[in-house]
Amino acid sequence: AHKATKTIPIVFALAADPVGNGLVESLARPGGNVTGLSTVNVELGAKRLELLKEAFPKISRVAVMHNPTDTSNQLQLKVSLEAAKALGIALVPIGVQRREDLETVFATVARERAGAIFVMENPVTFTIRQQLVSLVRQSRLPAIYALREFVDDGGLMAYAVNTPNQFHRAGVYVAKILKGARPADLPVEQPTRVDLVVNLKAAKVEGHVIPQSLLLRADEVIQ
Repeated sequence: AHKATKTIPIVFALAADPVGNGLVESLARPGGNVTGLSTVNVELGAKRLELLKEAFPKISRVAVMHNPTDTSNQLQLKVSLEAAKALGIALVPIGVQRREDLETVFATVARERAGAIFVMENPVTFTIRQQLVSLVRQSRLPAIYALREFVDDGGLMAYAVNTPNQFHRAGVYVAKILKGARPADLPVEQPTRVDLVVNLKAAKVEGHVIPQSLLLRADEVIQ
């Protein structure tokens, strides 16, 4: 959409890194016809690895499911690789571009002897999340997700912004533009809250024990 027009206003609701993606000049001054809400998911990749390591201290290899054609995923992967070094974790990036990739993906997870899984957010993984979560459960590996919808569908835990709220806020941006505001003058909004959601029911089914210290810090625990 950004490439298609430089005049029609565009509002995004889930941009992981709008500056890095080239959508806006800066968060404070977008400068063009595009503005909206960031999920700061690029920066959150490091925190998700920290939480995974805290919950499962013995893990040393983590499979990262990402879309190699998604710019935001690649930016997040770069940040995550740097964070993994400090945590003593080796990351195994595995590309997922379509539903049909899943069988091969989990064969790679087993071959690489990954001890945990980190699923990045993108339209592909979100669309196939139920099947993906089911396969993660079959693997018996602990996993952290970038969107809480995965946890609602049976995933173990997520550290994520509130997706419905992002879209509600995007509606506010649209209303402002319809009333005459210019996208160039509307600062990109960043989330004020990121929730840690833990699914204890999934933990019991998969045979995982979540440390009490982590459960006490969780914003929501699904029993």
